[in-house]
Order: sequence, then C-alpha cells, then structure tokens
Amino acid sequence: MNFGEFIIAMMVFFFWIMAIMIWFSVLMDIFRRNDLSGGMKAIWLFACFIIPLFGCLIYMIARPKVTAQDVQMMTQAEAAAGAAAQVSTADELTKLAQLRDAGAITIPEYDALKAKLLA
Repeated sequence: MNFGEFIIAMMVFFFWIMAIMIWFSVLMDIFRRNDLSGGMKAIWLFACFIIPLFGCLIYMIARPKVTAQDVQMMTQAEAAAGAAAQVSTADELTKLAQLRDAGAITIPEYDALKAKLLA
C-alpha cells in the first residue's frame, strides 16, 4: 500500500464515520421530536433504515428549521439563565446565614461555603 492508497483509505474511513454520525443524529432527532405522530416516526425510521443515505438526506431537507419544541426549549433555557442571573452573592450569603442560624449547617461548613461564594 503506497501513500496515495493510504490517503484514499483514510478518506473513505472518515466518510463512513461521518455518515454513521449523521444517521445516529437523525435517528435521535426523530425520537426526540414531539410534533411527529407515531406513524410518521415509523415512516421516517423505515426510510432511514431501508435507504440510510437518502432517507437521512430527505429527512434533513424536509425537517423544519425551528419546530415548536425547539422554541419551547429555547424559552426554557432563557428563563433558566434569567433566573440564575437574578440570584446575587448577597442572596446566597443570606441563605447561608439562615441555614447556619437554623442549625442545618455547622459554622465550619458555613465558613467553607462562604469562602467558596466569595472566591
């Protein structure tokens, strides 16, 4: 095997790895979507198993860019980021003090958690 044949063999190998990754991602997307009925999922799975390359290609072309589920997931992520941004260090310290005063955590635990928050 010379260098040219080795390069061609590597290109073929990486093509197959890429094709398998695309196939798995399409299958995961089919199962993840909740806007498809069970029958449509079965049809897409049948197409992806019988003619994998063209089935996946047709699915990627026919799939809407943004589904209602995608919008819902983006809204949830933005809400979570907004909620996390509203919690300040002072709020965390107040909660730690309340836990210490209630006896839920000891003074050394309080000091360790306080040092971690302020670091």
